[in-house]
Amino acid sequence: MTPVRLGRHRLGGPGLFLIAGPCVIESAKHPPFVARRLKAITDELGIPFIFKASYDKANRSSGRSYRGPGLEGGLEILARVKEEVGVPILTDVHEVDQVDRVAEVADIIQIPAFLCRQTDLVLAAARTGRIVNVKKGQFMAPWDMKGIMEKAASTGNKNLLVTERGFTFGYNNLIVDMRSFPTLRSFGYPVVFDITHSVQRPGGLGDRSGGESGYIDTLAPAGVAAGVEGIFMEVHEEPSRALSDGPNSYRLSRVKTLLKKLLEIRRITKPAH
Repeated sequence: MTPVRLGRHRLGGPGLFLIAGPCVIESAKHPPFVARRLKAITDELGIPFIFKASYDKANRSSGRSYRGPGLEGGLEILARVKEEVGVPILTDVHEVDQVDRVAEVADIIQIPAFLCRQTDLVLAAARTGRIVNVKKGQFMAPWDMKGIMEKAASTGNKNLLVTERGFTFGYNNLIVDMRSFPTLRSFGYPVVFDITHSVQRPGGLGDRSGGESGYIDTLAPAGVAAGVEGIFMEVHEEPSRALSDGPNSYRLSRVKTLLKKLLEIRRITKPAH
């Protein structure tokens, strides 16, 4: 497995890296607040940190749900976070014509799980030369991601990450199969475990998604023990007030304790690189 370079950091080395932030940009002030808190924690623990937030949640369960500030307004906010807080940025794209504009700001372009089979979108993101994080679709077996990663790599861009976020298992439920991780690692790219979307209950509240955040503390250590290189998590200082994915978000005040536990597990179980 070849690590991916991000500035002075290696994503996929012997340690863990963290991708974290609120699900969606809620205001101009909220992202820098969360980013500063997370940066302070990860600096103390020596964990490479990438801030994530979406400028548009294009696949909300209800058309009445908050989607975000949109492409231009959202990228302006993320650019300020990047400059003022001093952290790399990840955000997702939904359409090919968004990719080049997003690449001007984002250090990592993310392909959402529902769109991972959209060939033109994957190729456009990879052609920017930015790091691309491809989320495994909830409808896909892990070995089926090999072809998608090969599509991205066909552009000559090998700066790729692949993320597990659970598999659809019956109505409004997701299950994480720990056997997924060694399969995804066999493709040669760092593997990320999205520990908060994995406890989501898609559409579980009728007009919006529910979640079971209480299982995050169980799944995250299991994923690290299974060999993942990165952790993806949506965090909020008050999940019940989050404008998107609150039921499966992790409380900001608890992040440091969880990360310390995950680092110790990684130290004991880290796979050979």
